[in-house]
Amino acid sequence: MPTKEKKFISVESALEILSREGKQENKEGMARFGINTEKAFGVSVVKIREIAKMVGKGHEKAQKLWETSMHEARIMACFLDEPRRITKEQAENWALGFNSWDLCDQCCMNLFDRLPFSYELAAEWAEREEEYVKRAGFAIMASLALHDKKAPDEKFLPFLNSIEKQSTDPRNFVKKAINWALRQIGKRRPSIIDKVKTLAEKLAESDDKNARWVGKDALREFDKKNLSKKEG
Repeated sequence: MPTKEKKFISVESALEILSREGKQENKEGMARFGINTEKAFGVSVVKIREIAKMVGKGHEKAQKLWETSMHEARIMACFLDEPRRITKEQAENWALGFNSWDLCDQCCMNLFDRLPFSYELAAEWAEREEEYVKRAGFAIMASLALHDKKAPDEKFLPFLNSIEKQSTDPRNFVKKAINWALRQIGKRRPSIIDKVKTLAEKLAESDDKNARWVGKDALREFDKKNLSKKEG
């Protein structure tokens, strides 16, 4: 027997469900975690994923969702868009639309790290001044370190230079992403830990308090995971 073709719901139906599922207590919880709730329904990421499966992947669907400017709709857009159809111009426009750390991270971990030009994007955005664009650069680095398991260490070495250069940024959402990238690169595989720990130790001794925090926090994580430099 032929398999039944899965029926997907429309973007409009998805928005209706998001609106219906929104809860004030969720919005309050989001706000406590520093999430911008100005245009939020108050729907959990788990529920957003469920609804996204009902909509199905598609570049045009993602565009429609993003254009609503609603927080959860934009997160859903990141789950549904097709990496091969995304241009640098779109990536730039979406990054400039980030107004919260969670939207930034969901987009980087579920979409931007899969773009054909993701390594280039990470390096470029790490140099930017806009808070969430810069965070996105380092979030992509962290996500690539986690997901691109076959990539050689050499692809990540330039990121260490970016981490060192930007480690004095005092902004909390940037600083935490820089630290996240450093930790994630260090945990990739034993062959890179020497270089990563050397940088973390250097930052931990820095005169700048932000760089010191980045380095010390990374070293704590490496010690917890028993990731040590090779002798000799």
